[in-house]
Amino acid sequence: MNLEQLGWSNWFASSFEQFAMEGSFLARVAQEYKGGYLLYAEFGEIAGVLAGKLRHEATSSQDLPAVGDWVAATQPNNSTQAIIHQVLPRKSKFSRKVPGSKTQEQIIATNIDTVFLVSGLDDNFNLRRIERYLVLTWESGANPVIILNKVDLCELWEQKVLEVEAIAPGVPILAISALSNQRLEILQPYLQLGQTIVLLGSSGVGKSTLTNQIIGKEVHVVQTVRQGDSKGRHTTTSSELLCLPSGALLIDTPGMRELQLWDVQDGLQETFADIETLAEQCRFRDCQHQHEPGCAVQEALAEGILDQKRFSNYQKLQKEKNYLARKQDERESLNTKARWKKITKAMRNHHKW
Repeated sequence: MNLEQLGWSNWFASSFEQFAMEGSFLARVAQEYKGGYLLYAEFGEIAGVLAGKLRHEATSSQDLPAVGDWVAATQPNNSTQAIIHQVLPRKSKFSRKVPGSKTQEQIIATNIDTVFLVSGLDDNFNLRRIERYLVLTWESGANPVIILNKVDLCELWEQKVLEVEAIAPGVPILAISALSNQRLEILQPYLQLGQTIVLLGSSGVGKSTLTNQIIGKEVHVVQTVRQGDSKGRHTTTSSELLCLPSGALLIDTPGMRELQLWDVQDGLQETFADIETLAEQCRFRDCQHQHEPGCAVQEALAEGILDQKRFSNYQKLQKEKNYLARKQDERESLNTKARWKKITKAMRNHHKW
């Protein structure tokens, strides 16, 4: 495989010049596992581990390799293991807050061109969830494509497409059935040489089945969804970069039961551009869109121009974003205090001597 087939472009070439070192080569992170990584290079696959300097200087997970990253690595004495020295700047990055209460970023995939947001047309169908995925996708810097899977289970799937079009104007919406191999040809324009696509969606939407169909063989074991709530079991346990017959690259990801926001100011504005535009027409700049006179948002709600559920979700996501921002500020303040405490202690010890 050559670098172009792995998604290399002039955009990355300009940054590699800054990080190139004698004997180094380029590789792309295909998978992360405990203790190391699987890398794709021009000469094939190779296991990789972090250089001590890179691990030591990393201040957060964002500084470490993630699936999709380009890295500069060396292979000392033709070892069977590569040493990763540097992560190249990212063209795009899909992140979320880690599940649970910790205020940390979890990078799902990087350097992606297109995000396939997969939603089932069964009981899994949820417009509010699609909006949440859209917020994070627009923030990532990649282009969203909404995949409505399981048309074979939904007689009124055309109506569902119209409902999604109402909340995602301008975003391509493709209705398919991965299981019965229906309408998959409409995906082909996105599966071009060197293009990187990431599959995202909750458990049970059919991502593993779709991956198997696109590749043309079973690379993931497929499990049926639970009857009654259309929820599935995780069949993919970690993100993985796969090479497709078309020359494109596909990052398959585990089903997400929890999708919390992470730094999404631009993503919110893009996803809810209609509400943002209405807000600019309010009489008062600090309008809270509740009972203020001259509120364009409330007028749109009263006239049925704006859907109440969509607006409520917008407010919910705004509150979540603001809460996260406060938690991040608190965490940064604590980290700063800890760093100064460490420096002060080191200075005291130095003067003792």
